[in-house]
Amino acid sequence: MKTLKRIAVDMDGVLADTDAHYLTWYYNAYGVNIPYEQMLGKPEGEGFPEKDAIRNFILSPGFFRTLPVIPGAVETIKELMKDFEIYIVSAAMEFPLSLPEKYEWLQEHFPFIAWNNIVFCGDKSIINADYMIDDHPKNLDKFKGVTIMFNAAHNANITHHQRVRSWAEVLDLLKAAECSVD
Repeated sequence: MKTLKRIAVDMDGVLADTDAHYLTWYYNAYGVNIPYEQMLGKPEGEGFPEKDAIRNFILSPGFFRTLPVIPGAVETIKELMKDFEIYIVSAAMEFPLSLPEKYEWLQEHFPFIAWNNIVFCGDKSIINADYMIDDHPKNLDKFKGVTIMFNAAHNANITHHQRVRSWAEVLDLLKAAECSVD
């Protein structure tokens, strides 16, 4: 039996659209539409006039539970599960409310992911997989396998990881990688 390669998939910014959520929550809280372009290349939260707004949102009940799914994520993960072991890996320990909310979110949107394929951790450098899909270079920089950086406003200026802009690109990239190995 062929051993499947493992893919570690981040949650926030990869499966869940945190950028869109920040903009929506900011508008709902302050009545101001912030253009997405204003966030480009800036650390999360620094593209907003109210300095602590994003941190306050992250610490608010319901923030993680109500994140929108990035288009194509559900279908692509299902497709990848045919040829790979998929693990959802999220650095959830910093924000106490995020643990139950992230788990509930995954149960709603990705109910086909088994509980033992969900890893909530503090430091992703412990993750042992063949590929990691993440939006934060700090997680990818420490990873020992193949890195895939999912496009986000805060990583717009980062060029030292393979960038993907959609789940369709992820699927194409990983299918091509597997075909080149066979």
